[in-house]
Order: sequence, then C-alpha cells, then structure tokens
Amino acid sequence: MDAGIIGGLLNALTLANLGFALIGCLLGTLVGILPGLGPASAMAILLPMVLYLPPEGAIIIMAGIYYGAMYGGSTTAILMNVPGEVSSVITAVDGFAMTKAGRAGEALAIAAIGSFMAGILGTLVIAVIGPKVADLALHFGPAEYFALVLFSMTALVSFAGPSLLAGVAVALFGMWLACVGTDPLTGTQRLNFGTMTLMRGFDIVPVLVGVFGIAEVLTSLRENVHQIYGGKLGRWYAMIPRGVELTRGLAASVRGTVLGFVLGLLPGMLPALTAYLAYDVEKRLSKTPERFGSGMIEGVAAPEAANNATAMAGFIPLLALGIPTSPALAILLGTLLINGLTPGPMLFQQQAVLTWTVIGSMLTANTALLVLNLPLVGFWARISRVPYGVLGPVVLAICLVGAYAPRNTLFDVWIAILFGLIGYAMRRLSLPLAPLVLGLLLGPLFEQSLRQSIALAGTPLIFLQRPIALALIVAAILVLALTWVLKRRSSAVGALIKESTKET
Repeated sequence: MDAGIIGGLLNALTLANLGFALIGCLLGTLVGILPGLGPASAMAILLPMVLYLPPEGAIIIMAGIYYGAMYGGSTTAILMNVPGEVSSVITAVDGFAMTKAGRAGEALAIAAIGSFMAGILGTLVIAVIGPKVADLALHFGPAEYFALVLFSMTALVSFAGPSLLAGVAVALFGMWLACVGTDPLTGTQRLNFGTMTLMRGFDIVPVLVGVFGIAEVLTSLRENVHQIYGGKLGRWYAMIPRGVELTRGLAASVRGTVLGFVLGLLPGMLPALTAYLAYDVEKRLSKTPERFGSGMIEGVAAPEAANNATAMAGFIPLLALGIPTSPALAILLGTLLINGLTPGPMLFQQQAVLTWTVIGSMLTANTALLVLNLPLVGFWARISRVPYGVLGPVVLAICLVGAYAPRNTLFDVWIAILFGLIGYAMRRLSLPLAPLVLGLLLGPLFEQSLRQSIALAGTPLIFLQRPIALALIVAAILVLALTWVLKRRSSAVGALIKESTKET
C-alpha cells in the first residue's frame, strides 16, 4: 500500500493531473455556490466533454467537481442564508448568525479547514483500509436502514427549538411532502390532486431555496435591513479563527469527520443527513447547547466536515465494490465504466497505477481547495457589507434560477415562491425550519425501508430479529430518554435561577 499511495501521489503531482484537479475543484466550488446545481448536475453536464481526456484526467476532474461542490455550497449558506447544496442547510443556522455578527471570515475559514481535514483524513482511510471495510454496507438491509432513519430522527429534539411538538409537526409536514408523486414500490400516483405537474413530486431544491433563500429576503425587507453586517472587516488572515475558538472548531471537525465517514459507507446515506447528525452530536456534547443557532463555530465546523467526509467515504464502496452511494458517484461510476474500468475487488490489482493516482489526486485536490479558498475569505466576507437594496434582488434572482435549473420547469419556480411565503410565515410564527428539510430528506428512505422490511419478512417483528436494527432502535430510545431527562433538568434549573433573580 505504501508504494502504491506514494506512486499515486507522484503521478497526481504531474503538471497535467494537478491542472485537472485544480479545474475540477474550481468548477465544483462555483457550482456549489449556485443553488440547484449540485455536484450530480454539474458532473452530468460536463461528462460528454471530459470523455475526450485521458482516463485518469477524466476521473480526476470529475472527482474534483464532486468534492469541490460539497465545499462550495457552504459559501452562500454562511453569507446569505441561501444554501448552495442541501448538505449546507444546517451550516446556515450558525454560519449566517456568525455573518450577522461580523464573523463571516471565521465561519468561511473554519468551513474550509474542516472540509480540508475531512478530505485528507478520508483519503488516508481510503488508502489504508479501503477494500477491507467496504463490505460493511453489505450488512445493511431494509430493516437496518429503517432503524438508522429512526435513529436519525432523534436529531429532531435538537432542531425543534423550545417546542418539541412544533418540531415534530413541521417534520411530519416535510415527510408528507415527500409522499407526493409516484409511489416508490408500486409506481402508482398519489397526492398529486390529479395534476400532471405533481407526478414527480416536490423537488428538494425549490423547497430549499424557497424556505431559506426567498423567506430570508422577505424577512430582511420586513425588518428594513440595510446591510447584513455594517461594521469593519480586517484582512483575510485576521479572520482565521485562533486560540480557543480554533481548538473548538478543529475538535468539532474531527468528530464530524469520523461520523460522516463511517455513515458515508452506507448506500443512501446522503451528506445532508450526516451533516444534520454531526450538528446534533455537537449540540448534545456542548456545555451551552442553548447558544447553538446564535453563531457557534462548532455548528459550522462539524456539519461541513461531516458532509465532506461522507463524500470521501463514498469512494470506498464505489472503488472496492462498484456500489455508488449517491447520484454524483453513480455518474462517476459511469465515467469509470466508459473508460474501460470496472470497479470491484480486482480494481486495485488490475488497475493499480490508475487507482492510486486517483486516490493521490484527492490529497492534491483537497489541498488546492484550502489554498484557493482561505485567501478568498476576506473577499467573500465583504459581501455581507453590500447594501441590502443591491444584495436582496441578487439573492432573489439566484434563488429563482436555482429553482428552475434542476428540472427546467417554471412549476418549480412557483413552488419556490410558495415555499418562500411558507418559510416567511414559519419565521413569523417562530416555527423551526430545519425539521421541514430533515423530514423531506428522511421521508422517502423511511417509507421505503419500512414497507420493504415488512413485505420481505411478513411481520413487523423483523426489526426485533435483526441485531443491528434492534441495536439502533434501542439506541434511539435511549438517546430520546436521556435528552428528555436533561431538558427537564435544565428547565428546572432555569426556573430556579429565574425565581432567585426575582427575589433579589
């Protein structure tokens, strides 16, 4: 392995391959900034062009687009509360709060550093244990996926805010939205109210840009915001976190990387879900969980590291088993096959030089992302000082284009406007937005795994008969019980402090 990774790194450091990695990262970052054009869309658009390149160049540039887009989505999420990627939704919660406090540079810097750490550590793990751990995904069937989704839903407790009931209701609304369209198992139409336009259901992108982007513009106009941040900003190197703040951010990045990488080995475990879970873990571990949402650096570092680690982890089942864990990696699988490479256990033996070159390029590309983006934090941070009379219409235009782009239909533009109004109303009513997206993301996997499990076993007892599924269900119950106890205790302590304050 040592000779393999060293040889691959040397090949990746050739001028041509460095150029391919740099172009891929730049394109991916630019695409990630735009709502609606995620890594899968960009890779699909550029696939015909890269086929004219040498095999290793085509794969390197497509891989660069992939993890460049995973990072790029955080920029507009932090600066304007408009996530460029679904996985950046949760980053926007504390990232945008940091921007409004004049700490946009710190948020952007820790996002870049966390993404870099996840990319480098993920690449090293791929090099060391790639084929050995890829079979983990083979132990997960429908019952295990249902239990995993159930465990993921414990994150609702963190995202619900003061009212757990309100959070659950919003999440159920998101899951209901996910049911609109075609039944995944029978192919029949449901909840489309007899209209052809709803046959494909609600796409996540217009819902996302509506609830966050358009609603943010409407809220800012109502509050007569002149600038997101009106203070002074220093040089870019002065914006990089230091001291305790950097330590907290790095520790959260490590935790997010581990969580994102382990879960990323499972097909269907999207970076957006691991980002939510990483944020939830940080909030549970924090001594001041009530400060999350007001600009905690851990709330930016952990989700960004987790979604990038998940992106990197997907290369293990892809290269070792030929199993793509996301739509973007399915396109990359197509790139491999078109170039005459068949992913599987023999890939490391039959195409060792090319495989290790691609892995080596992951190190160079992630380094290039950090080198490119750290000096740019000052430039991006200054967007927060642009007068909102100029910035607001630009954000609105980006949102509408982002809503139209994935499916090229005006219907999605109207959906984005509708959910912009819904998001605005939810903010006025102090309802949490994150559970809506979590429900929309988890809904299809929850329904499909539940129905498949019962159909295959013929009994709901299947969840108690499978050790992994049972362990995850028990863990979900324990986490909920512990959170409930801790919340009651903190509420009691808060009441005592309030009473003592009144008496004094």
